[in-house]
Amino acid sequence: MSNVLTIHGGKPLKGKVTVRGAKNLVPKAMVAALLGSKPSVIRNVPEIKDVEVVTGLLRLHGVVVEHDKEAGEIYMDPSGLKTANNAEIDAFAGDSRIPILFCGPLMHTIGAAFIPDLGGCKIGDRPIDYHLEVLRQFGAEVSKEPTGTYIRAPHRLTGAKLELPYPSVGATEQVLLTAVRADGITELKGAAVEPEIHDLIHVLQKMGAIITVQTDRTIRIEGVPELGGYNHAALNDRNETASWATAALVTDGDIYVEGATQRDLTAFLNVYRKIGGDFEVSDSGIRFWRGGADLNPLVLETDVHPGFMTDWQQPLVVALSQAEGVSIVHETVYEDRFGFTDALIRMGASIQLHRECLGSVPCRFGQRNFLHSAVISGPAELTGTDFTIPDLRGGFSHVLAALAAKGTSRATGIDVINRGYEKFFDKLEGLGADIEIPVKVN
Repeated sequence: MSNVLTIHGGKPLKGKVTVRGAKNLVPKAMVAALLGSKPSVIRNVPEIKDVEVVTGLLRLHGVVVEHDKEAGEIYMDPSGLKTANNAEIDAFAGDSRIPILFCGPLMHTIGAAFIPDLGGCKIGDRPIDYHLEVLRQFGAEVSKEPTGTYIRAPHRLTGAKLELPYPSVGATEQVLLTAVRADGITELKGAAVEPEIHDLIHVLQKMGAIITVQTDRTIRIEGVPELGGYNHAALNDRNETASWATAALVTDGDIYVEGATQRDLTAFLNVYRKIGGDFEVSDSGIRFWRGGADLNPLVLETDVHPGFMTDWQQPLVVALSQAEGVSIVHETVYEDRFGFTDALIRMGASIQLHRECLGSVPCRFGQRNFLHSAVISGPAELTGTDFTIPDLRGGFSHVLAALAAKGTSRATGIDVINRGYEKFFDKLEGLGADIEIPVKVN
């Protein structure tokens, strides 16, 4: 059988799923282990592709990595750290963007790093130029060559005063992973303050870092000459939680998400209730279901934390296609995140994309010719179709629409979903989805 997921729509998803450590934290915490002089242990680790990629990259650099998948724990010993073969890095990294975050730790430990051409989800411009400029500010030498980008530290890196033009999560992670062992003090203004950033700070603090987070998105890092190891349980994945919650809404199902935490989902839960969903919070998770017969239209803008996350937007658009009336979604984080709507329109959704900022405040994509606002009219009757999964959250959204649609859909490119959803097919089957799983997923 080919690498195709067949979905027979029309069945409500009901049952329980479990979420573990956040995709947006665990791989970054694994990279942080490179900074230590002692072994580290990360717990609550999900079985996802990004974890496999970082595991491979760490081993290429001489790190001993032991992964107990049943326990969800990874042990990492960086005492044998070495320079890796560039071609092997390139081949193993694939389309992951993780290698850019290896730079700071590797410069502190072996004096150099290599970045292959970076991939990742095709949701908009995600340039590494600011990452490279940040590294230059710390004293690194950057050389772009046909085979990739070479980063070298001819001398010890020193702290810097930095300000982000936009609170980028990746750039904030870059600064944290570089500044903690740089000489002197680093001050970062305009930093991202997502829960996953705070959890990475907790990891680094356990290793011996000195980091202060101020109320105005300023992070102050006092560099230390040496760090130890850590033992840390990752926070649970709020993005996966939001995806399954929306699946309950769209399919008129009832899903208990074990491991879901209310604290990190405040903005999502408010919107979920407004659209017509309901939920019940317990100590071990959250139960989600549709609260009434009809869903309500919304006017919504994505934003950095503590706003409504861009990762929550794509599944929610599927729900809004089933709401009674007209909804407006203004995407302010990634300019091309509405590319996934093509397949939804072929399924029967009524979605119009606009270049204007259809929100309360003009965003940085206004006047730049990006289709970053959507007008969604509903309810629309969805019918099955064939599609190729474009990115992680868009891919979940396509599958979600197919689960709610009449008839049969076939999805290719499903390996993308394994980047961030643990045991995805097992969970779908456990919730009662009528699917035919490929024999092998590469």
